[in-house]
Amino acid sequence: MKRRFFIEKTTLAAMTTVVGAELVFGAKIPIGYTPLALQDPDPFKLFSKDNRMSVLNSKPWNIEAKAHLLDDKITPNKFMFIRNNGLIPENIDASSWTLTIDGESVKEKKTYTLADLKAKFRVHTYQLTLECGGNGRSEFDPPAKGNQWTIGAVSCAKWTGVRLRDVLEDAGIKDDAVYIGYHAADIHLSRNPEKEPISRGAPMAKVMQEETLLAFQMNGKDIPLAHGYPLRLVAGGWPASVSGKWINRISIRNKEHDGAKMTGTAYRVPCKPVAPGEKVADEDMCIIESMPVKSLITYPMSGAILKKGQKLNIRGHAWAGELEVAKMEYSIDFGSTWISCSLDKPANRLAWQHFSASVDFPKEGYYEVWSRATDSQGKAQPMLVPGWNPKGYLNNACHRIAVKIS
Repeated sequence: MKRRFFIEKTTLAAMTTVVGAELVFGAKIPIGYTPLALQDPDPFKLFSKDNRMSVLNSKPWNIEAKAHLLDDKITPNKFMFIRNNGLIPENIDASSWTLTIDGESVKEKKTYTLADLKAKFRVHTYQLTLECGGNGRSEFDPPAKGNQWTIGAVSCAKWTGVRLRDVLEDAGIKDDAVYIGYHAADIHLSRNPEKEPISRGAPMAKVMQEETLLAFQMNGKDIPLAHGYPLRLVAGGWPASVSGKWINRISIRNKEHDGAKMTGTAYRVPCKPVAPGEKVADEDMCIIESMPVKSLITYPMSGAILKKGQKLNIRGHAWAGELEVAKMEYSIDFGSTWISCSLDKPANRLAWQHFSASVDFPKEGYYEVWSRATDSQGKAQPMLVPGWNPKGYLNNACHRIAVKIS
């Protein structure tokens, strides 16, 4: 068997630090082999995440929070979900990072450095809700393929950057522009440089909204690497896949973007309701745009135990894609009756809203507290899992927690 020196001495020293011990036979490791200690690093240390989060996948990394970890009004990095389609970029140098605007519908191809973006365009900050289109997928029956997200693939951080529309207008938009497509530095799982892990986009109406940002800060600091450092797109209220990370090129298109994960069944649902398990032709699938109304009880954690006569103060968040949440309610009798919650206005459009209520229980026993949000167009969350779809998207069923009175 052919063998090679494992790594150069300087790299070997660095790897020894990571492993925490000398790689005794490092010079004898076979070609292409990675030591077990380096194959799946601790994601909580690697990404500065709380170790109570759940790792769904390591190739690529996909990590979610539990409901009670999302109690902060502004989601900190340690509780923010990670959804990747490829490998995280390597050896990023922010000082040489550029963003190129091109495509059929740009008047002139232009390239900007990060310094250009920060100096030339007004900087804005918004709280923006990002939710994976597959959040809640684990509840569908029959099961849908993909990461089996429960309820924790959602966040609302404070994002700082420049408006995408300002940059596109500076480059020059032709009258036939209908869509943008983003391109990024993440690496395909095959490591084939000719393949993109994901290249999605959005129609111009979404692109030109005030809150659609090219962001370079999250919660007042540089965006963490796992969340798109040094530059990412943030388009709140739509599937988080629209908010591409590690952005280095945006194409202005004269047609619907056809990049990776834009065609077929990716981030699409049947245009009309289908029976559970039914096969749906690609041409009968419609692209997901605004996310549906949804809510999450973040306090207390499910399984709370109270004494008879003790009130339970619940709180949580609600959001409704492009819309605002107009009403928030809870039920302790499995949806037979509903009681209003206190509901805050959003900090800005596309931010989630906070709710709270004081709950009384009539007697000892087991209860479930259900939360239900209604959007500004009068559409409420379904009590149970909504219409089945092949990829398990858009589950906005009422969240519920278990409570025991004894």
